[in-house]
Amino acid sequence: MQISSKQVGLVRAFNRDYTRRIGVLREGLLDSRFTLTELRVMYELADRSGSTAAELADGLDLDRGYLSRLLKHFERSGWLRRTTSSSDGRRQHLTLTAAGRALVKPLEHRANHEVRRMFAPLDSQRVQSVLDAMQVIQTSLGDTPATQKLRFRSHRAGDMGWVIARHGELYASEYGWNQEFEALVAQIAAGFVQNFDASRDRCWIAERAGKRLGCIFLVAEDADTAKLRLLLVEPDARGLGLGRELISRCVHFAREGNYRRITLWTQQTLTAARHLYQQAGFVKVSEQPHHSFGADLVGETWEFRL
Repeated sequence: MQISSKQVGLVRAFNRDYTRRIGVLREGLLDSRFTLTELRVMYELADRSGSTAAELADGLDLDRGYLSRLLKHFERSGWLRRTTSSSDGRRQHLTLTAAGRALVKPLEHRANHEVRRMFAPLDSQRVQSVLDAMQVIQTSLGDTPATQKLRFRSHRAGDMGWVIARHGELYASEYGWNQEFEALVAQIAAGFVQNFDASRDRCWIAERAGKRLGCIFLVAEDADTAKLRLLLVEPDARGLGLGRELISRCVHFAREGNYRRITLWTQQTLTAARHLYQQAGFVKVSEQPHHSFGADLVGETWEFRL
């Protein structure tokens, strides 16, 4: 469909108004020294620690030459670190340094404050109307949620609450487990956050169109052993290969971290998860009957030798 000249004018007027409201035309976005593109790259590096330059370029739709110059500037400034992959010397993984993370954190807070300030004059109904309109624009002009690519990112505020709630809800509805299981998940999630070491531990959240679809954790058990925990895939995302991809990312991270083995504890009744572990190369090394979560279960320990 071809739109009229009047409709083109309305779109351009909206673009001018919105870019003014979010401060895109200011010399430094969020009263910082950074342009919009520089901040987008910074945010992606914070969210996708360990990505390669090619993955960043594809994810942000940026010219690779321009991105390369930007990354070199970040590196010279002490905000970015490159690590050569131990499995492929041609690949370099990008992570923000402590200085880089310290730079991004206040900008995140400022960006959140700007959004809240913009919405403050609106009542709840109008807030929802604006959010709904944004969703319509995003899905109408881009991919629909069903065709958008899956995205895998590290954890951020709010994720642990979702992990706990969805484990509790799904395992109650699908296996009849009681709230003892939800309490266990809460303990694991809290311990992960409290003891998090980015060089040894990792959480991946899988999402599409901003909706969380799955998660997995890898945590240090000792110097040589990592433990895979809390694999979950939402029912409407099963069959997409999401579980296999999450497990594969754990194995890759463990190899990069020079672990010698990955262990996990699962239950004999979790046949789909057990099948994924077996496909990935895990081997069952022991089993033990127990009564937990309001059910008679057979716990199994599986191991993957790296």
